[in-house]
Amino acid sequence: MEALNTILLVALAVIVVIVVVRIITAPLKLIFKLLINTAIGYLVLFGINFIGQNFGFSLEMNTVNALVVGFFGVPGVAALIAIKFLL
Repeated sequence: MEALNTILLVALAVIVVIVVVRIITAPLKLIFKLLINTAIGYLVLFGINFIGQNFGFSLEMNTVNALVVGFFGVPGVAALIAIKFLL
């Protein structure tokens, strides 16, 4: 009977550890994905500025623009370009 209690206690401890690890890693994955998308956004903005310099067009290289491009992708780029032309 004591061996069964020990096995159940160990199983419960393993389940608790797995749940805690998943709770901790979920926000870290989201933060990592956001950082990767921001870096991609900076690269896209750099490419737009590199090509746009031939036409006298540029977008600011800042974190907000990089987050917009990283989060929304191509529609984010289109929105930033539209905002630039409208303002």
